[in-house]
Amino acid sequence: MTLRTLIIDDEPIALEKLRTYVSKVPFLELAAACSGSVMAMEFLAANEVDLIFTDINMPDLSGIDFIKSLHSAPMVIFTTAYDNYAVDSYKLSAVDYLLKPFGFDDFRQAAAKALALHSLKSRQPASESKGETSLFIKTDYRYVRVATDNILYVKGYGEYLQIYLADNPSPLVTLSSFAAIREKLPAHFLQVHRSYIVNMQLIDRVERARIVFEPDTYIPIGDSYKNEFADYLTRFSIGRPGK
Repeated sequence: MTLRTLIIDDEPIALEKLRTYVSKVPFLELAAACSGSVMAMEFLAANEVDLIFTDINMPDLSGIDFIKSLHSAPMVIFTTAYDNYAVDSYKLSAVDYLLKPFGFDDFRQAAAKALALHSLKSRQPASESKGETSLFIKTDYRYVRVATDNILYVKGYGEYLQIYLADNPSPLVTLSSFAAIREKLPAHFLQVHRSYIVNMQLIDRVERARIVFEPDTYIPIGDSYKNEFADYLTRFSIGRPGK
């Protein structure tokens, strides 16, 4: 999943910093870099974006007023050297508020929040917004109704999926793909490996880059999925690792 991103700042050095940071985040695609709100408005008149990083204090039109002027604003992350705009930014449902000078790690975490929000919204029409809490799984010559919250994890092999349930030691086997089942699963199901999708609400613990389902099931976290997995844990965990 890629987020088309618009960056706005009237300071050339700050704009170049944003451009560099965007290039370092795999799921961000730079749509345009604008030196002011008016230039950005002209771009948006003919183009669509998923995410905007914008400064607040700018000549002609402030970042706050710019976002207010948009009929249907995309996700926005404000960047500013002043902390007294935080309340105004959150009134506009900003994804985040980055206080200058911010580093790449703060930028990446803010972008990850936007990705998670975008992912949640894109999955809702297929499942949660329709109230679909179960799936029909075609296995052999029959369809079996399965509650999505009863699914522990999904394992893929070849053209088939094995669907493991919390109340049955034997998986259901169906001819399908990860893409097909992911569209129908709620947002708390994450693909963590090229061969696994897991129900994050039912895992027992995470240790040594592995997900553990009791009593003795260990699922690896693939390198390509570590960032998204770590971002999910950050959003839904408390405490700091011991020294």
